[in-house]
Amino acid sequence: MSNKYTQQLDSLEAVGLSSLYPGKFRISVGMATCGLATGAGEVFNRLGEELKKTGFDAILSRTGCLGFCQMEPVVDLFIPDGPRLTFVEMTPEKATDFIKILTEGKIPTDSLLCVHQRETLLGDNFKEYGSASADTVADVPLYTEVPFFAKQNKIALRNCGVIDPVSIEEYVARSGYRALLEVLSSRTNVELIADVKTSGLRGRGGGGFPTGLKWEYTLKTEADQRYVVCNADEGDPGAYMDRSVLEGDPHSVIEGMILGGYAMQASMGFVYVRTEYPLAVERMTVAIEQARGNGFLGENIFGSDFSFDLQIRQGSGAFVCGEETSLMHSIEGVSPEPRNRPPFPSESGLWKKPTNINNVETWANVPALVFKGGSWFSGIGTENSKGTKVFSLVGTVRNTGLVEVPMGITLREIIFEIGGGIPDDKEFKAVQTGGPSGGCLPASLLDLPVDYQRLAEAGSIMGSGGMVVMDETSCVVDIARYFLDFTNDESCGKCTSCRDGSELMLNILTRITQGHGKPEDVDFLLELGAAVTDASQCGLGQTLANPVLSTIRYFREEYDAHIERAVCPAHACKELVTYSVDVDKCTGCTLCARNCPTAAISGKVREVHFIDQGNCTKCGLCFDVCNFNAIVVE
Repeated sequence: MSNKYTQQLDSLEAVGLSSLYPGKFRISVGMATCGLATGAGEVFNRLGEELKKTGFDAILSRTGCLGFCQMEPVVDLFIPDGPRLTFVEMTPEKATDFIKILTEGKIPTDSLLCVHQRETLLGDNFKEYGSASADTVADVPLYTEVPFFAKQNKIALRNCGVIDPVSIEEYVARSGYRALLEVLSSRTNVELIADVKTSGLRGRGGGGFPTGLKWEYTLKTEADQRYVVCNADEGDPGAYMDRSVLEGDPHSVIEGMILGGYAMQASMGFVYVRTEYPLAVERMTVAIEQARGNGFLGENIFGSDFSFDLQIRQGSGAFVCGEETSLMHSIEGVSPEPRNRPPFPSESGLWKKPTNINNVETWANVPALVFKGGSWFSGIGTENSKGTKVFSLVGTVRNTGLVEVPMGITLREIIFEIGGGIPDDKEFKAVQTGGPSGGCLPASLLDLPVDYQRLAEAGSIMGSGGMVVMDETSCVVDIARYFLDFTNDESCGKCTSCRDGSELMLNILTRITQGHGKPEDVDFLLELGAAVTDASQCGLGQTLANPVLSTIRYFREEYDAHIERAVCPAHACKELVTYSVDVDKCTGCTLCARNCPTAAISGKVREVHFIDQGNCTKCGLCFDVCNFNAIVVE
């Protein structure tokens, strides 16, 4: 069997290599949602127009997100027998100059971020790039020397920003579907599960349950039909890890699910993705059709006795559908509410059949760890948390984007080395890990290693990978209120503890941020939070109190300031601050008055201005635009 299908993969690989490394200039534009939002579509079109106009011989291609979202649009230039160069913050105007310089026989250097010497493929293979002359990339750092990339180790994101996401040939050219062929040719499903158990891979969707054990439980349940599901219902504010994988490397998820289907002897899989991800749905749809067209989905895959197929199911964006029993109800077409467990999905899931659910990142890891072996994967990370984790690093940090780092890296390394620290020389205050169900961790825990156990001990969670950085201008009480507002709105309402408990906690937090807190409020929040956690049925209710409990644990003095003195130390709670003008610093430049949305500021040119407190909405815009530090916040 293997020889015939090895030749099939070899043929696809040859086509993929010819487009990835075509022996001529290749210009690749990051066309994920983040790139498109910042103008990558216009850049792509301009590059195409200029190539047509000049007749310059180059291939123009699309790819996914390289991860450095702060610097989008990102463009890569592959030089034949030369290096791969990455350019950032590209514009249509820069694109015109870019092609003009190439037509002159030169290499562009404007907005050049780094040069790649080689890139790692699966296995022990590397794509070696030719060296450029010194004057071509003088004083330009290597990819591995750029702080944002230096400590990353890309496994789940290995192809994002490199391949065309709708090219099955380019996926195969980077060892895609080789793991599937090898497994179907020479391994039993039990051996495959054993390898996944050896790897130590844990579910990346938030729960962190050992993936191999989950597969084993599903297989052991006697049934005539089993299902596997990809949970792509990514709803955490600021999180977009799963979206980027689906947009940049959908075939890795498909191959992972086929391998999982073989391991658990499932014949059908579903990719459950939110409708708010239209580009992800589009690219996954194309990838499934390509896989099916090449015989990787459907009957007797690679000539084996194993048959498996996939369907996409779209959800309406309810946060509770990220909970696996609610997700299954949504797929079945019934009200997406959680149900009691046991029985667990591995025993009774979709249509009461054994069902395995893993998230996008988990499935994307599977082909790599199977190809290289479970022992290789287990050699990365910590004792109890193996491999890497993808985080969406957002908030008040210089370098925002997607980062994939080994488990065990510290918060300080992620925020200050990869993320570049806090902008505008402000002080770091806290980082929220795990999304709305996570906790806020203070500066004293910056050297905490990031793994499942250590984060839980600190009062937070790994979650799906959201990481929101806050500086001194963030009020932790208001942050807790914000996340409670989100989870209260997203509660399905089935559990009294979650439905009413979250609303009561939200009302108390709102009162505190408005200066109407009571001395007994904090102790009551602690008691209520513990009760909601214990009495709620699903993960949403069981973790929604984390932002409140963690901020009280580490920032109790900030709660006390709000309650005892009606003061917001961060000057963030509008009802507790007043904006006024420092008469000694005001130059009468009128900038504040011209930007005030309610015309609350008056004064003549070169004369001291004044703020009408009755009309002031405390938006803070005057403070933001003043160049002379003349706006006082009290």
